[in-house]
Amino acid sequence: QVQLVESGGGLVQAGGSLILSCAASGRTFSSSAMGWFRQAPGKQRDVVAAITSGGSTYYADSVKGRFTISRDNAKNMVYLQMNSLKPEDTAVYYCAAKNSNNRVTLTTTYSYWGQGTQVTVSS
Repeated sequence: QVQLVESGGGLVQAGGSLILSCAASGRTFSSSAMGWFRQAPGKQRDVVAAITSGGSTYYADSVKGRFTISRDNAKNMVYLQMNSLKPEDTAVYYCAAKNSNNRVTLTTTYSYWGQGTQVTVSS
C-alpha cells in the first residue's frame, strides 16, 4: 500500500514558477514508477510527467522544456518543477504511483493517487 500527499500548489502569474512535492509512504517507493497528472474543469485527467524506478522520464508535449520531474528515493519524495507557467497549465495536479515501469504515461495503469493540489496561473 502506498499513500501519497501532494503540496506546493498555489496561484502564480504567467511566466512564473512553482515546485510541487509528493510525499510517499510505503516500503515499495523505490521500485515504483511515479507520475504527475492534471485535470482541468470539464476535461479528462492527463499525464504531465512520469519517472520510472530507474529514473527514466517522460513528458507531455505541452510541458516539455518547461517542467522537470525528479525523485529522491532516500526521502520517498517526487517533485515537479514547473517553469514558464501558462494560464493553460491551470488544473488540479495529482501525484500517482504504480508497481511497474510499463505504460507509465497511462492514467488507468496507476494504482495509487494523492488528493491533488490546485495550480492556478493568472494571465
